[in-house]
Amino acid sequence: MSLVKKAISEFVGTFILVLIGCGTACAVGCDARLGAGYLITALAFGVGLIAACYSVGNLSGCHINPAVSLSKLITGTLKPVEFVCYVVSQCLGALAGAGILRAVFADSDKTGALGSNALYNDSVGLSLLVEIVLTCVFVLVVLYTSESHPQGSASGLIIGLALTAVHLLGIALTGTSVNPARSLGPALIAGGDALKVVWVFWVGPLVGGAIAAVLFRVLNDKKAQ
Repeated sequence: MSLVKKAISEFVGTFILVLIGCGTACAVGCDARLGAGYLITALAFGVGLIAACYSVGNLSGCHINPAVSLSKLITGTLKPVEFVCYVVSQCLGALAGAGILRAVFADSDKTGALGSNALYNDSVGLSLLVEIVLTCVFVLVVLYTSESHPQGSASGLIIGLALTAVHLLGIALTGTSVNPARSLGPALIAGGDALKVVWVFWVGPLVGGAIAAVLFRVLNDKKAQ
């Protein structure tokens, strides 16, 4: 599979995730006090990932997330040049998805900053902690599902459910990033406060992804057993 096709796959997959996940957040709202919209938004991100996995996942592995790509780089299943191409494609895909949402919701009061993330209780420290932990959990599922115990055609469903699970907790806290590209696209298009704090949603998920990769390598090191 050529690197160009893999890059296009990552672009399309991330576009789908942002369009469905953030688009649903814009359409129904995701206030923790309003159970229906909250649950629907969490499900939308999971279903969006499942849709991406089963549409273009066979081309690139459907990382559609720099934190996942970083974990694959650390575990040795992704080359440095592939990592760079994947991350760039993911960010461009997220930007394209957010751009479509801006056009669709241009005259609406439901944009919610296009589903962008925000600090939990205005605390950088707590927000980083939330994103590190949730990303670590999510990426561990991705690694075990794709590398340690491959689940074949069920992988997309399992990973999508894991993404839904972390959103069920995280939406009320930071809006749930666990994906730097997913945060960057809406923040760049929406601007304002979302763009000012977007660095938190790069640092947190990348650290969480790196921790997950190290844990995965340690726990699966047969020499240490």
